[in-house]
Amino acid sequence: MILRINGKEEPVEGPLSLAALVKARQLCPEKIVVEHNLRIVSRGDWPQVTLGDKDTIEIVSFVGGGGPWKTC
Repeated sequence: MILRINGKEEPVEGPLSLAALVKARQLCPEKIVVEHNLRIVSRGDWPQVTLGDKDTIEIVSFVGGGGPWKTC
């Protein structure tokens, strides 16, 4: 399936939960906020959110000093 992640279309193997996407990208859940189809999703809900073809994901990191997402 194709997901739009931070404005870029990317092919991913599905089905996939939001939690699995974060884990596959080796992101630290405590340091990011995730929006799925224009809705901010609580970290506790990530495992229940199943991603579908053409879904839009925005991942925002709040890390001092700027730069890309940080891993744990």
